[in-house]
Amino acid sequence: MAFSLKKRGPSNFERAADGSMTLIEHIRELRTRLFRASLAIAVGLIGGFLLAQPAFNLLKQPYCQLPGMTVDGECKNFLLLAPADGFVLKLKLALWIGLIIGAPVWLYQLWAFIAPGLHRHERKWAYVFVSIAAPLFAAGALLAYLVVDKGLAFLLDAGVTGTDSQLEVTRYISFVTNMILLFGVAFEFPLTLLMLNFTGVVSARRLLGWWRTVVFICFAFAAVATPDPGPFGMTLLALCLSLLYFVAVGVAFLNDRRKGRGKEIYAGIDDDEVSPLEFEPEPVEAGQRVDATSPVAAPEPVAAPAPIDRRYDDMT
Repeated sequence: MAFSLKKRGPSNFERAADGSMTLIEHIRELRTRLFRASLAIAVGLIGGFLLAQPAFNLLKQPYCQLPGMTVDGECKNFLLLAPADGFVLKLKLALWIGLIIGAPVWLYQLWAFIAPGLHRHERKWAYVFVSIAAPLFAAGALLAYLVVDKGLAFLLDAGVTGTDSQLEVTRYISFVTNMILLFGVAFEFPLTLLMLNFTGVVSARRLLGWWRTVVFICFAFAAVATPDPGPFGMTLLALCLSLLYFVAVGVAFLNDRRKGRGKEIYAGIDDDEVSPLEFEPEPVEAGQRVDATSPVAAPEPVAAPAPIDRRYDDMT
């Protein structure tokens, strides 16, 4: 019994990679992937709406740890200035949680649309950097959650009202989420430096030469971007960024040694420096003897064409 196998054509990924997909097909693929990503976020939004209350209780813990905010073992309630603030806050938390729940789907759809335009080695390095970026962001968010109560305690203690006060719920949640987002994004800074080094834009030696400027920029960025005006969160963020910078420089040195960078003939010379010249004369050796060429033989005679019916053909 014979079976006929139907030959499958190239997949959409292969057609997009080799350039055989038309513009209309690209637009249709983008529409499909946007629909799938939106559907994943909508499903995550439903789950986020169910998990909004546990997430709020988790974000409430730094507030409850402040001195004077706990009465008889129970945390004080937040201030609510408008009737709809509680519901709007729940929707915001549900959206954030929905983005996190649907992240594997909408990130995959985004990657599947971009990946065909990259080379194979570029896709490999993208996998490596994404696998590093996620733990770095999580570490920054966790650090911000652990230190946000110290910043709140400093702000309330340094104010004129004292620590025995209540906070408005929407502003408090915005303060905490901004701290978490800022710390998470700031922890991606060393990854940017490694991308520049791995692509050959800058060397590790040049990155190390910028350490004074980078440390100053870290402290200036922390002072401007941190929502906590107190010195605790700003200093901690700047110190973490500086430490991650030196770790990235160390990894860059290992990468340069692996690739053999810095061993070139002009590697230790700056762009505006004149390269040294060697003035040691070298003797010129005598050339080898060139033999005379043999004479060209005379051409052989060409035979006359044979007659065809007492005449020649059209070609001759």
